[in-house]
Amino acid sequence: MSAERGGPDYTELEFPGPPGGRPYVLVNMIASADGVTAAGGTERGLGSRTDRRLLRELRVHADIVLTGAGTLRANGASPRLGDAALEELRARRGKPRLPLGAVLSRTGDLPLGDRFFTGRDFGGVVYLSDGAPAARAEAIEAAGRPVRRVPAGGEAPAMLRDMRERLGCRLLLLEGGPTLNGECFRLGLVDEFFLTVGALVLGGDRAPTAAETPGRAASLAAARRLALVSAHPNPATGELYLRYRVTRGAA
Repeated sequence: MSAERGGPDYTELEFPGPPGGRPYVLVNMIASADGVTAAGGTERGLGSRTDRRLLRELRVHADIVLTGAGTLRANGASPRLGDAALEELRARRGKPRLPLGAVLSRTGDLPLGDRFFTGRDFGGVVYLSDGAPAARAEAIEAAGRPVRRVPAGGEAPAMLRDMRERLGCRLLLLEGGPTLNGECFRLGLVDEFFLTVGALVLGGDRAPTAAETPGRAASLAAARRLALVSAHPNPATGELYLRYRVTRGAA
C-alpha cells in the first residue's frame, strides 16, 4: 500500500515503543511556506489530497488520535480513516479498525453536536480540567462520551499518563491545535513531528503557527531541537513532507 502519487508511504513506518509513563507522541501539522497553519480559523484548503492521505496513513499506527478543544470547535474532529483498506490494514495488525478519539479541554466549552460526539463507529473520550464546571462534564457525558478529569495546570502530562496506564495507549497522534502542540513541545512530551509544507504564502496579522505558547516569549534557550528523519518533495503539488524526531539532551 502506498500514498497517492507524489507522496511517501506512511503505512509502513516503524516507531519505538512508548517511553516510561506515557505514549510515544507524534504531532502532525500542515503549514504554508511562511509557517501559517490556518486561514479564517481553519486549516481546510491548505493541503492537497496527498497531504490528507498521509494524515490518514499516520492514523493507521495510532492507538489514540488527540485534538485540542479549539481545533474541535473550528474544524470538528474524528479519528476516522475514511478508507476501508486502511482499516483492514489496522485489523491485520491486531488493532481496532479505528483509533480512539480524544479531546482535551480546560473549560468544557465543546460543540456537542459535532461528529466527535454523534459518531458511533468509533470510541471517544474527553479529558477535562478539574477547573471546569461540573455541569459541563455532565453535559459531555450526556452527549455520549466519557469524561476523565485532569488537574488544572497539569492537564497534558496527566492526560498522557492516563492514556498509557488506563487505556493502554502506546502511540498517540496529536493533530493540533497550536496551543496544545506548544504545551506538549514545551513540556518535552513530543517524540516526532510530521510537517507538510504547502506551496503557498498566506501572510496575515498574528497568524497561527504549528506550536504556540501564549504568554511566553520565544527563546532559543528553551527551543526543542529536531533531527530530520526524512524529506519528500512532491513536484505535482509543490508540497514538502517532513518527518523530524525530537532530540533529547543538550542542543
